[in-house]
Amino acid sequence: MTTVYTITFVLLAVAGLLTLVRALAGPTNLDRIVALDVLVILIVAGVTVEIGMRNEGWNIALVAVVALLGFLGSLTAARLVERRGTTR
Repeated sequence: MTTVYTITFVLLAVAGLLTLVRALAGPTNLDRIVALDVLVILIVAGVTVEIGMRNEGWNIALVAVVALLGFLGSLTAARLVERRGTTR
């Protein structure tokens, strides 16, 4: 089972690096906002895999709160960009 967790962490790390590249080189602010939202989702997924690996469920509510805050943050940032009318 350790092999599965290792492969999962490696895939999440590769996805995180690609998302970070997209966040830094995104042509518009909306691309950067989406990339940061995906980065938050990847962090939540990594923590969730860690919870499954350790077989501890005491902090699952914290993971849910972080995911919700990440979603609300990206929603607010997208609304702000929409109101300003500029995407660059």
